[in-house]
Amino acid sequence: MPQDRSPQRTAYIFIICCVAAIGGFLFGFDSGVINGTVDGLQESFDSNSVGTGFNVASMLLGCAVGAFFAGRLADRYGRRTLLIVSAIFFLVSAWGSGVADGSLEFVIYRVLGGMAVGAASVMTPAYISEVAPSRYRGRLATIQQVAIIGGLFVSFLSNYFLSGMAGSSVSELWLGQAAWRWMFWMELLPAVVFLVALLFIPESPRYLVSVGKTARAERVLALVSASDRVDTKLANIEASLERDHKPSLRDVLDPVSGKVRNLMWVGIGLAVFQQLVGINVVFYYGAVLWQSVGFSESDALLINVISGAVSIGACLVAIALIDKIGRKPLLWGGSVGMALTLSMMAYAFASADMVDGGLEMSDHMGTMALLSANAYVLFFNVSWGPVMWVMLGEMFPNQMRGSGLAISGLCQWIANFGITMTFPILLATIGLAGAYGFYALCAALSILFVVKCVRETNGKELEEMAYE
Repeated sequence: MPQDRSPQRTAYIFIICCVAAIGGFLFGFDSGVINGTVDGLQESFDSNSVGTGFNVASMLLGCAVGAFFAGRLADRYGRRTLLIVSAIFFLVSAWGSGVADGSLEFVIYRVLGGMAVGAASVMTPAYISEVAPSRYRGRLATIQQVAIIGGLFVSFLSNYFLSGMAGSSVSELWLGQAAWRWMFWMELLPAVVFLVALLFIPESPRYLVSVGKTARAERVLALVSASDRVDTKLANIEASLERDHKPSLRDVLDPVSGKVRNLMWVGIGLAVFQQLVGINVVFYYGAVLWQSVGFSESDALLINVISGAVSIGACLVAIALIDKIGRKPLLWGGSVGMALTLSMMAYAFASADMVDGGLEMSDHMGTMALLSANAYVLFFNVSWGPVMWVMLGEMFPNQMRGSGLAISGLCQWIANFGITMTFPILLATIGLAGAYGFYALCAALSILFVVKCVRETNGKELEEMAYE
C-alpha cells in the first residue's frame, strides 16, 4: 500500500533500528578491543598463556549470563529497558578495564562488559525484528551485523593508531598511562552516545501488547505501520500471544510430549555452529595469529584493520541479498566458502617451519594464508555473521521469542567461550594447522545442518512463525 511505504515512516524505522544497533557496535568494539591488548595484559599482570586465555575469554562468561537473563528480563521489563541497562554496563566496563591493576579486577570489569554484550546481542535483533516491516526486516536486522563489524573495525583501527603513536601497546601514551589502557577507554565515547540515544526511541509494540499496554502499543504501531493496518497488526499480535499465561521458559517445551521443541534445537544449532567455525579466533587473537607466523605487531594490527574493512563490505552484500534470495541460501553458501578457505589456511599453516621458537612461512604460503583468511572473513560476514542473528530475532513465535533468544544466546556465548579459551591450548599442542583444520570440519558439518534442519523465514510476518 502506498501509505505503508511513506518515506517519513521508513526513515523513522531506519533511525530507531540504527539506535538499537549501536548496541551491536559496542558488542563489536568490546569484542575486538582485546585483540590489541594481549601483550599489555601479559606484561602488566604477569600472566602465562592459560591466564592470558582466561583474561581474553572472561568477557564471554558475562556474555552467556547476559544473553540468558536478558531474554527473560526483557519479557518482564521491555526490550528498550534492557538495552539501557546494557549501555550503563558498557560504560562501567570500559572505564574499569582500563584502570584495572590485576587480573581479578580486570576479569570483573570484563565480565560486566560481557553481560552488556550478551544482552545487546539478543535484544538488538529482537527489537529490530519487532519494529521492522516484514518486507525489509532482513535488511534492517542485518544492520546489527554491520554495526558489530563496524565496532570491530573501529576497535582495530583505534588499537592500530594508539599503538603506533605510543610505539607499542605497552608503551606510555597519554597522562602516564600505557596505550593498551587507552584502547579500552576509547569505548566510553560510543557507550555515552548509545545511552543517550536510547532515551528517544519507543518500546517494542509486541512487548507492550504482551504486558497489557495495548494503548501504548497502538501508538507505537502508528509510528511504524500504515494507519489503515494498525488495528490488523494489533489484532494479529494479540492472537499470537497465549493470553492464559505470560511468556516463560516453559514455552520452549512441547506441551504434549514435554520435550524441547525442534525449533529450539534449530536455534541452538545456528548459535553454536556460528562459533564452531572459529571466527572469533580471528577477532580476538588476530594480532597473535599473524605475529606467530612472522608479521610484526604493527603489521599484524594493520591486517586486522584490513579484515575489518573486508567484513563491512561483506555485510553490505548481505544487506543487498538477504531479502531477495533468502536466509537459507546465504547460510549454506557461506558454509561452503568457509570450509574451503579454512582448509586452505590449514594447509598454508601446515607448511610453516619452526625457526627460533616461532613459525616461518614462505612468501607464497604467507600470501595464501593471508588471502584465505580474508576470503574466510568475507564468507562469514556475508552469511553466518548477520543471518544467524536475523534468524534468531525472527524465527521464534511471539510467545517464545524471549525464551528462545535467551537459550540460543546462552549456547552461542558458551560455544564462543570454549573456542576462545581453547585456541591458545590448540596453538601449543596441535598448532595452527590442526586448529584451523578443526574449524574447517565444523564449517563442512554446518552445510548438512542448514540443508537438513533450517527453514526459510524470508517474507513472513512474525505472527506467522510456527512452533514446528
